[in-house]
Amino acid sequence: MNFVKIVSIIRPEALEKVEMALKSMNVPGVSITNIQGYGEYANFFRHDRMVQHIQVEIFIGKRQATEIAEKIMEVAHSGIEGDGIVAIIPVESVYHIRTRQKCGDEVC
Repeated sequence: MNFVKIVSIIRPEALEKVEMALKSMNVPGVSITNIQGYGEYANFFRHDRMVQHIQVEIFIGKRQATEIAEKIMEVAHSGIEGDGIVAIIPVESVYHIRTRQKCGDEVC
């Protein structure tokens, strides 16, 4: 299977720019989740150190993954700690629940 999952954790203020960039690249689908956590940057003004971020998930063909990840980094970059991360993760299989069919190579 030639699919990957791109997972990005970005600042909330970068979401609109990331969405516009993904639409301009004709990315066929995206899932967005409000999350909280800490990593490189922690909120020392909160007892649990948590920071609000946005998680963006995309299932896409392997050939497009690097270009999409680079575009996310380009538009979400502010140069300040806590800008986020982008990960490209291999996917074994993708199925459509409605049709119960397995997606083909690069096409879903």
